[in-house]
Amino acid sequence: MRVLVAGGGISGTVTAMALKLAGHEPVVFEAHPAGGDDVGAFLTIMHNGMDALRAIGADGPVIDSSFAAYGVELVAPTGETVGRREFETEGLDGPRTLTRATLYRVLLEEAARRGVPLERGRRLVRATPEAGGVTAEFADGTTATGDVLVGADGVRSVVRKLIDPAADEPRYTGLTVVYGYTRAGGLPAAPGIYRMVRGSRAAFGFTTDPAGATFWFARIPDAERPREEIAAVTTAGWREFAHAAFDGDPLPCADIIAATGDEVFGGHSYDVPETRVWSTPELVLVGDAAHAASPAAAQGASMAIEDSVVLAQCLRDRPDPASAFAAYENLRRERVEKLVAASAGQDVGEESGWLYAHHIDWQTKIIV
Repeated sequence: MRVLVAGGGISGTVTAMALKLAGHEPVVFEAHPAGGDDVGAFLTIMHNGMDALRAIGADGPVIDSSFAAYGVELVAPTGETVGRREFETEGLDGPRTLTRATLYRVLLEEAARRGVPLERGRRLVRATPEAGGVTAEFADGTTATGDVLVGADGVRSVVRKLIDPAADEPRYTGLTVVYGYTRAGGLPAAPGIYRMVRGSRAAFGFTTDPAGATFWFARIPDAERPREEIAAVTTAGWREFAHAAFDGDPLPCADIIAATGDEVFGGHSYDVPETRVWSTPELVLVGDAAHAASPAAAQGASMAIEDSVVLAQCLRDRPDPASAFAAYENLRRERVEKLVAASAGQDVGEESGWLYAHHIDWQTKIIV
C-alpha cells in the first residue's frame, strides 16, 4: 500500500518508519524547505514515547542524542523545596531530553537510512478521494497519488479540516511558553532532574545537561495575541517577557533568564481537546492533528509517537484502510483525550502509571 504522509515532523516521520516496517510504501511530504516549526524548543520524550520508539527499533538514535531525566523536584514561590518524585524506571525506558531540532534530525536520518522518501517544500492544500485511493494537491501545484493519506500536519492541520470542515479550531490554553538555553556559569544546577518552580506569576522549569548547559522553560499566563504579532517577537523580546514574569521573586528563574543569550524561543500554547472525526476511508489523523495537549504533562511527542506505531500496526493487520482506521481510533481516542484533559487541568497526578507504563508490542496482532 502506498501511503502519503502529510508532515515531516515527529509523528509523520515515525509513522513513515512504522509503516515501512509493516510492509507498506510511505512517502513523506514536508511543507518546510528545511527544518520545521518550533525547532528552537526542547522536549522530553517520556517512558511511553521511548517504549513506542523501541517497538520499531528507533529508540537508539534518540538515546544517543539526548540525556536522561530521573525525576522532578517541586519548588514553592518562597524558594522552598516542597516535593520530589523519582520517575519509575523499572522495566521502562526512562525519559530523554533533547532539542526539537535534534529530534527532527535523528528521526529523519533514521527514516532515510530505512529507505523512506522525503519531499520538502510540499505544503498540502487539498486531498481528493478517487477510485481506489486519494490524490494530494500541494501549494506548488504538484500532486501525488496514494492508497491513503495520513495527516501528521500538526495542531493547525489541513487534513483535519479536509476530514471534517466543521472541526473545532485549536483552543488557546491561556499560556505563552518560552524556552531557552544558557551555558553561563554560576547558575544553580539540576543534573538528571527537572526542577519545577512555581513563581508568583508564572511557572518555570529547568534541568542541566551533562555538558553543564541549563535548559529552561517558562509557562506564562497571557492574553491571546494575533499570530503575526507573536511571530514578530524578537529573541530579546522573548527574554524580556520571560524575565518580567519572575522579576522580584526569591527564585533563580530571573537570573537564569538574564544569563541567556540569543537561544530564546517563544509562542502561544494551543490544544485540541476533541476531534469528532478522525478519519474517512482515505484520510486519517495522527499526533497533534488529532489531539494536541498543553505542555503541562510533557506528553505531546510521546502520544504522537504512540499513535504512529499503533496506526501502522492497524494498517498491517486489518483487511482494509477503513477498518484499520476504526481500530486505530478505538485503541487511541480514550487514552489521548484523557491525557489532553489532564494536561489542560495540570492534573496528571502522582498516579501516572496509566501514562508511563503503556507498552506497545510490535508483534501483537491488532484484532479489534
